[in-house]
Amino acid sequence: QVQLVESGGGLVQTGGSLRLSCVASGRSFRLGAMGWFRQAPGKEREFVGAISPINATNYADSVKGRFTISRDNAKNTWYLQMNSLQPEDTAVYYCTARISPVATKTFPYDYWGQGTQVTVSS
Repeated sequence: QVQLVESGGGLVQTGGSLRLSCVASGRSFRLGAMGWFRQAPGKEREFVGAISPINATNYADSVKGRFTISRDNAKNTWYLQMNSLQPEDTAVYYCTARISPVATKTFPYDYWGQGTQVTVSS
């Protein structure tokens, strides 16, 4: 089994930045696409972005130009750099990964982290 652990969430003011990290551990096989979803109170979980093993990225329209995903394959770690944060970005952010290299919003993803809270104050 593979375990994912996020870190880096917190409280930030509008216009601020945060960087989330996700580390995968457990069975030592190569992961394919790595990504991020988020879920705001009362809303469905939504795709934020994903990155393929060759660093092709795909983002939700709502975060394009503000959020950047990167990955370190040697460390089985990926990141979500969030800039120009807005109150509507407030959510629990989940990292996710799958064996398939396809970095899109379509399900399923095989592994999920426990989530980290990001709160943007106005």
